[in-house]
Amino acid sequence: MGGTRAVALLALGSFAIGTDAYAMAGLLPGIGADLDVSVSLAGQSVTAFTLCYAVAAPLFSAVLARWGTRTVLVTALVVFVLANTGTALTGSYAGLLGTRALAGAGAGLFVPAAATAAVALVPPERRGRALGLVLGGMSAGTVLGVPLGLLVAAHSGWRTALWLITGLGVLALAGVATGLPDVRGAAAPSLRARLGALAKPRVAVVVTVTFTQTVASLGLYTYLEPVLHRVADVGSAVPYLWVWGIGGVCGSLLAGTLVDRTGRPALLAVALLGTLGGALALLPWTGSVPGLVLLPLVVWGAVGWAFVVPQQHRLLARGGEGGAAAVGLNSSATYLGGAVGSALGGLALAHGLDARWLPLPAAGVALAGVLFHLTAVRALARSDARAGRATTDHAHGTGAADATAAEALERNAP
Repeated sequence: MGGTRAVALLALGSFAIGTDAYAMAGLLPGIGADLDVSVSLAGQSVTAFTLCYAVAAPLFSAVLARWGTRTVLVTALVVFVLANTGTALTGSYAGLLGTRALAGAGAGLFVPAAATAAVALVPPERRGRALGLVLGGMSAGTVLGVPLGLLVAAHSGWRTALWLITGLGVLALAGVATGLPDVRGAAAPSLRARLGALAKPRVAVVVTVTFTQTVASLGLYTYLEPVLHRVADVGSAVPYLWVWGIGGVCGSLLAGTLVDRTGRPALLAVALLGTLGGALALLPWTGSVPGLVLLPLVVWGAVGWAFVVPQQHRLLARGGEGGAAAVGLNSSATYLGGAVGSALGGLALAHGLDARWLPLPAAGVALAGVLFHLTAVRALARSDARAGRATTDHAHGTGAADATAAEALERNAP
């Protein structure tokens, strides 16, 4: 099977996972009513999913590190299907949290392995597009799968929507198990390799910025329905989730092309994060003009999904296990940020914060990420410049040292 068709199978798996992860935000009111808990408490099921994605998935990946990539991907989808079956059948809040945590572990196994496999299946000049296609599968889940799931839930209940998601997982499992070729050199990295990647300053900066982005973006998305109700007095959130998802598909697909053409993924990432902060800050003020709320939503979806592509591209540039370990670490940071954001958002709502204003602290976190990125990059550039000056002064004189310092600044420019 050709590389493009194989990447499309990985995108199918991402589509199922994206539908599952993002449909839950719209299902929270129904789940809360059925299990007799508040929306903010039901929202902690999203925290369970994202926290287990971030923490448990790397541990399982370490155990499975010697397995082939296709075996890891198939195992992840089996776990995902079983977990969603459990969610659809659960009759208790504890059962909900447990099955959502298991689904998060399956998703966390699948997504980083799919990203590294996609890169291994295509030539180097097409890596950005391959990453965009896999991530586009997840965002496509928000455009097609999430509205479909919410429409099904409106007519037949949230459990029927979970059965629909389970069916998508079965289709993805069948496709990956029968159609994906063996991928060499993309096996899941060990836990030691992941922790070793975090010790590298440039990797740590990228991962930390990813964490801030997802605290803001995924954390706020969990409570998008009550936010929209307070901001624009909307009845059903489905059309607005659709707009957000359309932006996500466009952003993730275009980001890959931009990375390939510009060769400046760091600059693209910081620009996207700043735009995200601006869009979230604008959101509470859009209710007075009919339809204006759609503008920050589509921008939020586009830049939120696009951001992942240059970040993973930067980490994969390390090559070999170092790149795969860094991508796995970045995926964990993505969902750890989502867990922290959804937990903090639930606490804020439970303590009386009007949902209308919830986007403002989220915007503050995104802009803090921009500031951290710029500060850290400047510090790394100065460190490289000092090291280069000391070495070159000793060997060649100060003129060559100045050139080395300039090269260091260029290498670390955002």
